[in-house]
Amino acid sequence: MRPQAPTPADPEAWNAYLAEGNAKQARKRVAADVLLRDPSGRVLLVNPTYKPGWDLPGGMVEANEPPEDAAIRELSEELRFRPTLRGLLVVDWVAPHGPWDDQLAFVFDGGTLDEAVAASLRPRDEELSEAVFVAPDEVPRRVSDRMRRRFTAALDALATGRPRYLRDGSPVA
Repeated sequence: MRPQAPTPADPEAWNAYLAEGNAKQARKRVAADVLLRDPSGRVLLVNPTYKPGWDLPGGMVEANEPPEDAAIRELSEELRFRPTLRGLLVVDWVAPHGPWDDQLAFVFDGGTLDEAVAASLRPRDEELSEAVFVAPDEVPRRVSDRMRRRFTAALDALATGRPRYLRDGSPVA
């Protein structure tokens, strides 16, 4: 017979019980990127130094950090630009791959920047080698297949005003 679980009536035992359960639950890696556009409709891509290929600006979420805060922090660190996020475009559950566990990847709308701000964006730390605005139809040729699917879903979300949920890059009904 299993011992009965503690109740909130005993806060110390209850919190210890909850902490034990929390320690056994899955931990997810989380990424947060931002879709930024210039006045001519081009999209900002960055070239990370720590992996091949281009990407949307953003990065990994730290422990207990909200994804939107991570997106703002990453752009502040890497581009010295603090975006105003205008909403969620995409959530993509990414299956385990290679040495990596599964992941949740968020894409937020950073809006359209004015020309002066767009022209001022450039790498400000060692994690990026380049930052360029490119035509949306050029993005799929520069990014990974996974990012291409996420980017396409983000454009669709912008056009329809409805965020998209993807499962490993594929739309979920």
